[in-house]
Amino acid sequence: MASGSELTPSEYIQHHLTFLTKPVTGEGGFWSINVDSVVTAALLGVVGLGVIWWIVRGATSGVPDKRQAFIELLIGFIDDQVKGIFHHGDRNRFVAPAALTVFVWVVLMNAMDFLPADLVGLGTHHVSEHGFRYVPTADVNTTFALSLSVWLLMIGFAIAAKGAGGFIHELFCAPFGSNPLLWPANFLFNCVEYISKPLSHSLRLFGNMYAGEILFLLLWMWAATGLAGTVFASILGLGWAIFHILIVLLQAYIFMMLTVVYLAMAHEHH
Repeated sequence: MASGSELTPSEYIQHHLTFLTKPVTGEGGFWSINVDSVVTAALLGVVGLGVIWWIVRGATSGVPDKRQAFIELLIGFIDDQVKGIFHHGDRNRFVAPAALTVFVWVVLMNAMDFLPADLVGLGTHHVSEHGFRYVPTADVNTTFALSLSVWLLMIGFAIAAKGAGGFIHELFCAPFGSNPLLWPANFLFNCVEYISKPLSHSLRLFGNMYAGEILFLLLWMWAATGLAGTVFASILGLGWAIFHILIVLLQAYIFMMLTVVYLAMAHEHH
């Protein structure tokens, strides 16, 4: 690969967005694991939920300190959102904790985008000379894994609520009716619905985070063109970073809310 000064803009972006990929079987990218995304996501999950567990474990019934107050506000906020959507049993048994896990995990993964790419590269180029993906949600494989996990939970909730027979009956008899002539149309309609959910769930998060990462890289590349580029890129970069805080939180909130909505919809009978 050419040196940094010889890279074209597209090559520079590709250099910073290349995965540390390990094939599972054979050659090619399909049966591969993006080790950088997996490792970063796992570490962030352990850190995020570990910190919450540590703070909650030491919670007191007296006047809470700032850390405990923040966690209480976070848990209360998530519980209020779940309470307004999920009305099919004890939400605190699984759905609310799952929503809290999703929100915290996705926020932490999104927030990695605020780390400067070049500074991170100083520490990760020893691991992979072609770049290290430290924003897991800017990797479509990560967002698909998250959305497919929610999709499987949704199907599991549907079978638990309706039984296997009821679930299969709805696949072929809703929404147009139970006439055998309508079974193919019902099944096709439901297949489209079930396929579209993980697609939209994953691509929305991935698209926003990937686009944000591209904009950051383009701005810093502009800063390398001279004094004027440095000034304008710094101003625009600061503005984009401030706006990106909203994107990081908003996308995590949307992903969490859709998770709760899909689990609630799994209990509905048609």
